[in-house]
Amino acid sequence: MDVAEVDEQLAGLDALESEVAGESRARRLWAQMWPKVAAIGLALLVWQGIVWASWKPDYVLPGPATVLPRFFSDLGTSITWRAIGTTMRRAFVGFGVAIVIGSLVGIAVAQFRVVRSAVGSLITGLQTMPSIAWFPLAVLLFKKSEAAIFFVVVLGAAPSVANGLISGIDHVPPILVRAGRVLGAKGIHAYRHVIVPAALPSFVAGLKQGWAFVWRSLMAGELIVIIANRPSIGVQLSYNQEFNDAPGLFSYMLIILLIGIVVDAVVFAGLERNIRRRRGLTTN
Repeated sequence: MDVAEVDEQLAGLDALESEVAGESRARRLWAQMWPKVAAIGLALLVWQGIVWASWKPDYVLPGPATVLPRFFSDLGTSITWRAIGTTMRRAFVGFGVAIVIGSLVGIAVAQFRVVRSAVGSLITGLQTMPSIAWFPLAVLLFKKSEAAIFFVVVLGAAPSVANGLISGIDHVPPILVRAGRVLGAKGIHAYRHVIVPAALPSFVAGLKQGWAFVWRSLMAGELIVIIANRPSIGVQLSYNQEFNDAPGLFSYMLIILLIGIVVDAVVFAGLERNIRRRRGLTTN
């Protein structure tokens, strides 16, 4: 087979890939959106069915027709956006600190056998502890303050980040490390150019799990540690519960759910798509 025939066959393969990649943007968007729309519709239908079953009175378990208008009304108030801003600032700061600590611990455990023997199981043990169990200690150490919330948030998320990175490094094929060493990648350069990129899928999975721990720990913390003149989503949840405002309670629960979905769709789904694209696992 000569060079011209090889080029012709490769051109045919490129044409097939370009046909897939050339799929209309609207069609790809609809393919991604309709399952989510269907899931939301099914959830609303189940919710309304439970309300129609009269399991609880309407003032305790309101239906979508009552909650959704309240949800959009709350989104139009300044207090809601101040609460969202306070909560998201705490979430991002705590998550950032957890990433730094978890990454350093993960690299140390993966690199040094004695460190793995000393704290490897401890990291998993910390990861399995319920976040709420840390709050009595956090309040004892830091009183009811922002520091108490950050203490629990970081402790909840850092072990997941560390375990994700450890798992990724442990499963890097040795041939990649040897090839990088031959090309001059040693020490910190090996981690930067070979090991961490190869471990990225597991690391991102650890980050995703870490964010889930951050979000859950933060909501628990804001329900327990209420700071004057600092509205947050947890504080608004607590107020609505104390005043028996069920529509308001459900409204803020929907806000919590919506933020979680947006962060996953915008941040983590984008990272995962980028990794798959770089590894040739997708053409889109």
